[in-house]
Amino acid sequence: MTGRTVTRAQLAEAIYQEVGLSRSESAELVDRILEEMSRSLVEEGIVKISSFGTFVVREKGRRVGRNPKTGEEVPIEPRRVLVFRPSQGLRERLDGERQ
Repeated sequence: MTGRTVTRAQLAEAIYQEVGLSRSESAELVDRILEEMSRSLVEEGIVKISSFGTFVVREKGRRVGRNPKTGEEVPIEPRRVLVFRPSQGLRERLDGERQ
């Protein structure tokens, strides 16, 4: 399995080729979509994209961890983490790629 990073520029180029917007308009569209997703995650904690999946901000409480080198207990402060849950359709597509 080889990973490939998809960049903003590649997304904008795909929009340019598929939709026909100018390159600058395509780049602006990608930036606005990502900005709106970021805003929604910060303010509301959730972004749902039909047939793709759901991004959810989850609260993790304070806990005790261990330094792997020394075994010493270290407190880990509460934090917010981003979790992605793929849609059933995306899961099926991913499972089909494996076979």
